Amino acid sequence: MKSYTQYLVFNTKNRKEFINITPQVEEALKKSQIQQGLCLVNAMHITSSVFINDDEKGLHRDFGSWLEELAPFSKEKYQHNLSGEDNADAHLKRTIMGREVVVAITNSKFDFGPWEQIFYGEFDGQRRKRVLIKIIGE
Repeated sequence: MKSYTQYLVFNTKNRKEFINITPQVEEALKKSQIQQGLCLVNAMHITSSVFINDDEKGLHRDFGSWLEELAPFSKEKYQHNLSGEDNADAHLKRTIMGREVVVAITNSKFDFGPWEQIFYGEFDGQRRKRVLIKIIGE
């Protein structure tokens, strides 16, 4: 069994963004030379997310609207913000969208279903954050 580790770094222009990171993760898979195994992609910050879904702009706008209804940005609404922060909504959005994904690797390719892509979701951006890619297998 071998393993390969790589980090992606993001510093988004906007507070909230969805970024398709499938090409970067596929490049890491090529570098790993692993043919059969698993790939973990993990957001390493508590106000960002990694998830799998369709790469369709309308759907991404729907995610943004839906998340804003569930956890609207507000400096006054949340107990967490009493600590001097203003990002309680981002913590909640991350919890909803998820921390990581695991994708099976078969014959040196991701075993995706139709339309599946890997996304980085940023909910409190405009600063440096990392995503871990950990690939294990043979």
